[in-house]
Amino acid sequence: MRFIIILFALIIICMLSTSNVFAIEPIMITISADRDKVIFDGKWTFYKEWKNTSLDTMNFVDGNAFVLRTAHQGNFVYAMIDAITFTKVNNHTDKATICFDSNNTKSTIPDAGDYCIIATVGENQPVLLQGGSELSFTNHYTKISNPPELEGVGGVSDISDRYTTSPHESYEFKIPTDLIGRSDKYGFYIEVLNSHKLYTWPTQNSTSLDISKISSPDKWGEIVSPDKSLPEFPIPVITLVIGFLLFIYMTRTKLIRFTS
Repeated sequence: MRFIIILFALIIICMLSTSNVFAIEPIMITISADRDKVIFDGKWTFYKEWKNTSLDTMNFVDGNAFVLRTAHQGNFVYAMIDAITFTKVNNHTDKATICFDSNNTKSTIPDAGDYCIIATVGENQPVLLQGGSELSFTNHYTKISNPPELEGVGGVSDISDRYTTSPHESYEFKIPTDLIGRSDKYGFYIEVLNSHKLYTWPTQNSTSLDISKISSPDKWGEIVSPDKSLPEFPIPVITLVIGFLLFIYMTRTKLIRFTS
């Protein structure tokens, strides 16, 4: 009886210690067939531009909020952060960062599988960081060269925006799966810096900071492809595999007929 009580207590402790993990709802990313129509200028360029995407809204206690739209198509993951209440725009200062833990290891120190893409208002080239550095003063990240098709643009969304026509900050991203790998689940983190105030997800906290510091991967949430369509095979690969299997089938059929 005493053993059963101790075992039950241990189970309760474990459940309580991990309850904060299960409390964080993951971002559900969807597949979209029209992501190649997106114009990367850091705003809603036309009303339906980001319509066929997943929608998540992040609300903060100070009344601010941003909308996250996500989707994937082919070899890319797409994201838009529509900072709908951030109407005070600071060019070349305000920025948004999205991070992927490609192996979802949830490490306490960023490793080589952790990538962060930073888009800045008024700039059309992102900054790409990779974990694995031994230097603590760089937050264990190193700036690396951008792949040719990586996009990260910050701008001002206005008349074509689905949520408000008042000018406000917004950010658009296009991330090659060749960079972050193909998976149906990544560790995921967002931060938006506006007027020296930092807004983050999954914690959904706002903090006054002079310099943003990326949270460690063990505190990140997740972005999930619920139908597991994200690690999709490109059409040419599928065609090649089907053709190869058909060739084997026909060869074996002819061989059986010949030997019989």
